[in-house]
Amino acid sequence: MTMAKDIIYNFDETVKRRGTSCFKWDELQNDDAIPMWVADMDFKAAPEIQMAIEKRIRHGVFGYAMVPDSYHEAVNGWFQRHHNFTIPKEQMLYTTGVVPAISVIVKALTQPGDGVILQTPVYNCFFSSVRNNGCQVVENPLIQDENGWRMDYDDLERKAVGERVKLLILCNPHNPVGRVWTKEEMEKLNDICQRHRVKVVADEIHCGLVMPGHKYIPFASISQATADNSINCNSASKSFNIAGLHLAYIFCNNPVIRKKIDRAINVNEVCDVNPLGIVAQTAAYNDGDEWIRQLNSYIYKNYQALCMFMQKELPQVKISKLEGTYLVWADIKALGIPTDTFTQKLEDEARVKVSSGTIYGTKTGEGFIRINIACPRAQMDEALNRLATFVNQL
Repeated sequence: MTMAKDIIYNFDETVKRRGTSCFKWDELQNDDAIPMWVADMDFKAAPEIQMAIEKRIRHGVFGYAMVPDSYHEAVNGWFQRHHNFTIPKEQMLYTTGVVPAISVIVKALTQPGDGVILQTPVYNCFFSSVRNNGCQVVENPLIQDENGWRMDYDDLERKAVGERVKLLILCNPHNPVGRVWTKEEMEKLNDICQRHRVKVVADEIHCGLVMPGHKYIPFASISQATADNSINCNSASKSFNIAGLHLAYIFCNNPVIRKKIDRAINVNEVCDVNPLGIVAQTAAYNDGDEWIRQLNSYIYKNYQALCMFMQKELPQVKISKLEGTYLVWADIKALGIPTDTFTQKLEDEARVKVSSGTIYGTKTGEGFIRINIACPRAQMDEALNRLATFVNQL
């Protein structure tokens, strides 16, 4: 591991992504539209990652890859430095991404018709992972009050008691409401789930993206009880903006469950990982400490600037506190317009694309939009100015 404390990374640099087969940008119909939707960043990957990839590319052969011990060592080095936590090598399985990981876990541990608890509003791909496996979504809606978002344990107790409820998918940090769950919150959740024989599937892909004053805690690190009752999914892909290089890992201390998941990975043919993903993530975990520190500082300043802008220009739009991720959850109910209508008109007329809250839960997401602020400040400022002009003309 090298520490690059004397390097200042330039997150203000504008990187031209349109015309590069970029889903986030090239999906838009207008050439001058600003995408603030898909959860990837408009920043270049860390130079340390780029150099590692360039070295690997010079080898010139890109056949099927196996995940080497050096990757496992890099993962554990990161978790030891940041969270005083290690993952035994024999507990790890590899796949192409966290969404495929969740899908194969659902397939491995449920039967069609079983229930899977989602804490809505929540990442939209969870719904498809559940339904595509013939299972039922059981919603445990989060509660919003004057202090922000919290779990509804009474409702969770009622939902978990169902005879066919098998899993709960935990999103930590939570996409889209921005919570970083505390040790006490996750312990209470696990107590309920364990009491009713519900396994916790922890999606922790945003774990490197945490704002000042908050701390991500790996679910499996809390206690023996949380380790025994969980299957955990992670990757460096989201934190380091290398999702297109397809590599994620699952870890679980139960060998019987691991065997079932491993079989589902192979049955679903999501076992072949990207050789460049291995190299990129190894470099990220080994040498990305300072880059991620500066990234989080930049995102937090973007968030502060957005909050100040909204207070001044659009006080009727309420912003949820951002504890983790780079995804701002904004309450637009006071505007008095259906969310899907608002987001479509915003894209058509103001040429700004944000995510409609309804995709994160039809009921719980109505009245909210999700704004991706992982971009240069100038880009965010232009998008916010267009948003304010649009709202004021409604």
